[in-house]
Amino acid sequence: MINKIILASKSGVRKKILEENQIRCLVEPSNVDEDSVKDSLLKMNATPEIISKNLAELKANKISQRRHDHLVLGADSVIDLKGKIISKPNNRKEALEILLDLNGQTHHLISSVCISQNGLMVWNCTDKASLTMKQMKEEELVNYLAKINDETLYAYNVYQIEGEGRSLFANIEGDEDTIMGLPVKKIKEYLSNYK
Repeated sequence: MINKIILASKSGVRKKILEENQIRCLVEPSNVDEDSVKDSLLKMNATPEIISKNLAELKANKISQRRHDHLVLGADSVIDLKGKIISKPNNRKEALEILLDLNGQTHHLISSVCISQNGLMVWNCTDKASLTMKQMKEEELVNYLAKINDETLYAYNVYQIEGEGRSLFANIEGDEDTIMGLPVKKIKEYLSNYK
């Protein structure tokens, strides 16, 4: 297995998942303007899966173009609520609006990963999980948000499944690492065969 990769993301959760799976990584955020890429892809009627995959590839390729000595891992996750893409909130009002949209509904969380080398994608994978949120009163959602610090709130699509967020859901189907933004089993499979 390769000794070290570059993670083109500032996500502490993704770095932690890699390290827990004995994949050493350097962190070098790509700083891709995700919102403008999403907007242009949505104008072309791209599916949530395509949006997630394209963003992961864009992030990996951007760093890989200048770091030829490493494999670079890009990742992206999107929430798909009946065909509507839900983005990360910019403030607490938006966070509450998102939770109200998801309230009592089943949505899909789509996570894509891309590995690039010399500026080009060499491997990618997209995985999907299904989450059904409990039907909750607005007051309960306000109380939930009050327990979440800003960094967590703005980084993890409103709910933090490995923490307080689990209490929001009646049913979760899918790989936990996918829900946290990194389908690591598939990454390990690819890296174990990498020459």
